Amino acid sequence: MNSRPFSLDIFSELQRAAPENPTREHQVYFDALEQARLADEVGFGCWWTVEHHGATEFSYSSVPEMMLGAIAQQTENIHLGHSGVLAPFEINHPVRVAERAAFIDMISGGRMQLGLARSGGTEWDAFGVDPDLSREQLRLALQLIPRMWTEDAFESDHPLLKIPQRTVLPKPVQSPHPPLWQTCTSSDSFRMAGELGVGVLATTLFAPLDTLESMLLEYDEAIEHAEPAGLFVNKQKAVFTFMHCAENRQQVIESRAAESALWFLNAAPRVFQVPRDIWIDAIRGDLASNDPRATRSVEAAAVQGEIDLNDPVPVIRLLNRQLAGETVDPEEALEVLEAIESVVIGDVDTCRRKIERYQSIGVDRLMCLMSFGFVSQEHTLRSMRLTGKYLIPELCH
Repeated sequence: MNSRPFSLDIFSELQRAAPENPTREHQVYFDALEQARLADEVGFGCWWTVEHHGATEFSYSSVPEMMLGAIAQQTENIHLGHSGVLAPFEINHPVRVAERAAFIDMISGGRMQLGLARSGGTEWDAFGVDPDLSREQLRLALQLIPRMWTEDAFESDHPLLKIPQRTVLPKPVQSPHPPLWQTCTSSDSFRMAGELGVGVLATTLFAPLDTLESMLLEYDEAIEHAEPAGLFVNKQKAVFTFMHCAENRQQVIESRAAESALWFLNAAPRVFQVPRDIWIDAIRGDLASNDPRATRSVEAAAVQGEIDLNDPVPVIRLLNRQLAGETVDPEEALEVLEAIESVVIGDVDTCRRKIERYQSIGVDRLMCLMSFGFVSQEHTLRSMRLTGKYLIPELCH
């Protein structure tokens, strides 16, 4: 067993891929609260939420701080993570970020974990974000927010953010302040997180773990020479992935988890209007480490790109068939995803083996997307219970 501290967390998109159901927006929130109560009960380490706007069925998480506040009142131990606040100042002013995060930390008894994200695509368009300033705004927000939390009289004379002397309230209860994190998708962002001494929030989707490992190594190298944005270094590496745990293979097939993971990959480019080829290149392991296409939205007609129904890579072939409107057999989908080491979908033994692979490359927290696509609430809760019964006691310490 790995000797480093390790945590299995929950990652929530507040997602429901069922547009024909008129109550989906209402029910998705109450389902998530039920999931959060169970996650707290069975020992998950942190509930991570996201921030998205205008993301239709892909994510109803447009008011994440309010959701975390609700979860704080219905749980006792699980930490509350934001992965993360959309950092451009046109979307979230740093003072408001500091205030909201401190409030959640206060009412939860010190369970807040604050991550910031650069964002991109349609969300930049919606709020009039200047792409050329977004990275520096993210860096500055990470540097200023801990000062707002810890200084009685805060002010900023930075060219990007001028704030006269003010007392930012409330103050968090964690001492010296809640851990800071940065959402990372490129080599530049992994290095930046390391330089700032903040935790890294990464993702795999269907990409090879070798790609992730190389970026984590860049983070490790950078953090050795960190100039911390806050009052301490948060040297943790958290990674998002699809996860569904069942008692046997037939239950996995019935859950539609594999099919739902395919849906997720096909829906995201459409919802955020980024070229789908970026995601396909990442699966092949060919994505340029700092591809500018990942943050700029394109016209809807340019999202899809070419679809080869005979692509030599099995999972890309399945994605293309699903996008073309073909029915994908759930057993075939599972067979293909079983071969992808970054996707944790299977019986208990399969999930354990795949999680241990994440541990072997230095991951400290696995952010498990349990509720996604067409996976029902019943199947989601069953997966969480099995994880709590078998995997958390064995792997988390």
